[in-house]
Amino acid sequence: MPLRRVPGWGSERGRTPYDAPFMSTAAEHHAVARVVGAFSDRTLSKTVFRQQTTLVAQPEDAHEVLRFLREDPACAYNLLVDVTAADYLDYPVKQPGRFAVVWVLRSHGHDDLLLVKCFLDPSIETSGIEHDPSLEVDSVCDIWLGAEWREREVFDMFGIRFKGHPDLRRILTWRDFPAHPLRKDYPLRGRGERENHVVIDRESV
Repeated sequence: MPLRRVPGWGSERGRTPYDAPFMSTAAEHHAVARVVGAFSDRTLSKTVFRQQTTLVAQPEDAHEVLRFLREDPACAYNLLVDVTAADYLDYPVKQPGRFAVVWVLRSHGHDDLLLVKCFLDPSIETSGIEHDPSLEVDSVCDIWLGAEWREREVFDMFGIRFKGHPDLRRILTWRDFPAHPLRKDYPLRGRGERENHVVIDRESV
């Protein structure tokens, strides 16, 4: 069963990194084939880069797809290796959304690694910390307990919120930090952090 192309995913050159994978059949990866069969009414896509498969789901479907990947015996992704994110601001190839949330899954029983991704687009300006309801996705803490700190890190660094998280607060910066520092519109040198930083040398300790 071929995966379905998501409209509007072309680049100015008329090609995206998704072009070749869309021509592939889901059967080329056993877990993707299972997901496509179980969610035949959903919009899904697949990318393959250097033999690593990524399943792309819509944000509203991600939690259900991830639970299926955990509980289906033919998939059995028992370990959540990581939850991370990416900001595609000014990326040279157009993406389906500015931000992506990425779940890295490992199945020990099938000796397989799979990435699951969903894209999000902000609805408000992103240089501050105002809550943007468009930058939300369901927490997977109810599927893998180990997601708790990883989701907090994504929230802290990118401002993406995880609905249903038991304790969603910053984990690397302090509570009132006025930005999400891994967003690409945050300056590389920060906003005064280096200038206000007290340098401690060997003689002063």
